Amino acid sequence: MSKKYAVLPCNGLDKCAGQMAKEIALLACEKTGSELICPVFYRVADARYDKIAKENPLLVVDGCQTRCASKLAAEKGLKIYRKMTVTEQAQKHGLQLAVEPLRLWKEELALCAELADKLVKEEETPQDSATAVEYPMPHDYIIHTKDKFSFRIPPEGFYFTENDCWVQSLGNRARIGVTDYVQQSLSDIMFFTPPVVGTEIEQFGEAGTIESGKAVFELVCPVSGKVTAVNTELLTAPERINENPYERGWIAELELTQFDEEQDFLLNVEEYLNILKKKVAEFHVNKR
Repeated sequence: MSKKYAVLPCNGLDKCAGQMAKEIALLACEKTGSELICPVFYRVADARYDKIAKENPLLVVDGCQTRCASKLAAEKGLKIYRKMTVTEQAQKHGLQLAVEPLRLWKEELALCAELADKLVKEEETPQDSATAVEYPMPHDYIIHTKDKFSFRIPPEGFYFTENDCWVQSLGNRARIGVTDYVQQSLSDIMFFTPPVVGTEIEQFGEAGTIESGKAVFELVCPVSGKVTAVNTELLTAPERINENPYERGWIAELELTQFDEEQDFLLNVEEYLNILKKKVAEFHVNKR
């Protein structure tokens, strides 16, 4: 028997991507007997959909990077189980979305069917082999305070990038994550897309994404290496990143390939602290 979901699609019906989001949501509901949430009605009437959305795993189908469905989920305090963005998927499949007409034709409908299957397919949880190495947790933190905001940095054992990611190495292994500045800038993190275990990532390549109602943050990997584990706890509890991104909010572990050479391109604690101070001074961080 198929798993039942609550499916929240984009409400942008004046765009092809929005029409496809609606079609994907309908197909997903038909395949699994799931409940469709009307995003327009949900904004003005909570009662009808709150129970459905909170009792079933929530699938979100965004039409484009405006992410109206994801933002609605954030506004309602919902945890996203799985999501996709139509424009990203269309680009991956080499499909150019038409501006007009808005009706879906053979190619769009075929892709919708494929994406609906992908959306409701239960895949194996990524392997978590993080028990092989025990990474020491920071005992204390350097605190930089600006107005009502305080930002933590581990005083030792970590390197950083200007993109606010960190690496903690131990022998030929390393753990990576995002800094306190990132989690405070994003506010409540609601979705985590991990890198694939077994893939090779080059220094400054993409190592997954995290997403809040405000924005999507692409993790820039501080080092080159093979992904040996991801933090599977974040798949169901991405708020661990908000609680402490240096401890239970770590992102992934890698087997290092060029760490000695790549250290020259990383920042030590003092260098990152100086950059953090400049960023904090220039931008107002909205934290609820």
